[in-house]
Amino acid sequence: MASKTSRDVLSRGLGVLRQAIREQPRIFAVAVVGSVLFGGMIIVSARVVGTVVGEVALPAISRREVGTGTLALAAAALFGISVLRVAGIIGRRLGAGYMQYRLQASYRRRVTRRYLELPLSWHHRNSTGTLLSNANSDVEAAWYPIAPLPFAVGTLVMLVGAIVSLFATDWALALVGLAVFPALFALNVVYSRRMAPRQARAQRLRAEVSGIAHESFDGALVVKTMGREAQETARFAGRAGELRDSLIAVGRLRGVFDPLLETLPSIGTLAVLVVGAFRLRQGAISVTELVSVAFLFTVLAFPVRAIGWVLAELPRSVAGWDRVRRVLDATGEMPYGERVLDPASGLGPATLAFSDVHFSYPPAEAHQPGAQVLGEVGFTVPAGRTVALVGPTGAGKSTIASLAIRLVDPDSGTVTLDGVDVRELTAASLAGTVALVAQVPFVFDDTVRANISLDRAGVDDEAVWAALRLAEADGFVAALPDGLDTMVGERGTSLSGGQRQRLTLARALAGRPRLLVLDDATSAVDPRVEAAILAGLRSSTAEPGVPAASILVVAYRRATIALADEVIYVEQGRVVARGTHSELLATVPGYVDLVTAYEQAEVDRAQESPYGDEVAPLPSSLEIEVDR
Repeated sequence: MASKTSRDVLSRGLGVLRQAIREQPRIFAVAVVGSVLFGGMIIVSARVVGTVVGEVALPAISRREVGTGTLALAAAALFGISVLRVAGIIGRRLGAGYMQYRLQASYRRRVTRRYLELPLSWHHRNSTGTLLSNANSDVEAAWYPIAPLPFAVGTLVMLVGAIVSLFATDWALALVGLAVFPALFALNVVYSRRMAPRQARAQRLRAEVSGIAHESFDGALVVKTMGREAQETARFAGRAGELRDSLIAVGRLRGVFDPLLETLPSIGTLAVLVVGAFRLRQGAISVTELVSVAFLFTVLAFPVRAIGWVLAELPRSVAGWDRVRRVLDATGEMPYGERVLDPASGLGPATLAFSDVHFSYPPAEAHQPGAQVLGEVGFTVPAGRTVALVGPTGAGKSTIASLAIRLVDPDSGTVTLDGVDVRELTAASLAGTVALVAQVPFVFDDTVRANISLDRAGVDDEAVWAALRLAEADGFVAALPDGLDTMVGERGTSLSGGQRQRLTLARALAGRPRLLVLDDATSAVDPRVEAAILAGLRSSTAEPGVPAASILVVAYRRATIALADEVIYVEQGRVVARGTHSELLATVPGYVDLVTAYEQAEVDRAQESPYGDEVAPLPSSLEIEVDR
């Protein structure tokens, strides 16, 4: 496989470069014009230098005097050539840099947009470190050869001009050039083929190292409390060592080939001097022509390296491009529709309905069948009502919550809002109607105001305070040192678990949703505070400016469940029973056992909690498995 990759890396790398040129043709043209101007001036400068040496310097040495006019003309010619070369360098570098960074920015946006389009199930199969690497180092690697590309194209034009100039000067010197230039190309091809598998492995290891680092940092509390520092250090060191060895292998190959690529033009210059001296003795060429050709070979050494730079970076570019395309070509897109819910109902609660919903998470491997999580799920959350979703771990409660807000789509069946299939709604209509508050709250490293408003239109300070009051969070926010302007730290580290949960609830409420999905979102809040929150959410007069909403709550506590108008009891992905809390207690033994167990666990936690009006918060760094 590595051999095959080595054979086709050149053609595939050139394909990546063609893609870049197709996307940025005008900028590339500007850069190439600058490069061609620079290359043309090199050839012209070789002729001018040869002429100055042969026609000005040698006669002046023979006569022991220098004509002022001749000297001024030679100086003016060299100065003019230098100015044009500088202009070419500026055009080439500005164009190449602008093209490279524009492509990188464009593809970073494409990759991140694709992340948003892909379903949650796709993200479950890809680590955060890999996704970060795709959007950063892989995009950079894919377009890294763009920087020297215009220079290399201009160099090719310059080489053609140089060979024509050599043949116009002397056929023997031209043969020396024809021997050196193909040797350079051949050496670069061999180099790129050997480099391809090494660069591909290095890119893969970069992503793995990034993934391990992200896991270690994000799970720092688990690592510290479980005494796993040494093991995590060893795990990271092992993969980092592999990356180090891979990069050393890349460096060793560069160490072998770079001196050869640097030496060939110098050997060509030496060969030109030897052959040129022989031809000069024969009278076939003049001193002016010999100096011009020797100078040409001398100054060609650096531009010819530009071709080597492009070819040397092609393996890395192909590796990065393949990883970027894996994201852009990923299947499982969740396209939105074009329907918008009736604006007339925008101030009232929405009705959510599940009808014969089946869902399976995709398998980890393509040849394996997916595990069914939900089957024949059907229930309704009537407008303005609160429905509690209760079931043992793994029953599918969080999957139902994800389907309700369309993080995933069902395999069959429908999920509707006010009678409209959620797959037919626009993204804006869906986001403006439904809000999810997850069990594990995520708080940005920003101010309280920014965390709640999220720069949404219409969410001013008045709306922020209204949402905070409804979430029973206005008291502790007002007591913070800077109020709404208080920085809460990364993941809200300056707040307790209950405070973080209430803050994320206020964030959802600030958007005035008509359906609120709470996935055990008040688990770290005192039951009395939770009761006040739920009562306020159900009342249209609880907080002016925040309309009442229908509520689907994944519940564990008896106190929470008892507040619901209806309880949906699920087991093994199916709706087993529904009714009021009292009805299920009287008719469903499994429900009684589960609620009793939850209640006892809650009492035990409350007795052990040192947090007063809140139960012990879950550490934000803990990775909690999604309850499927």
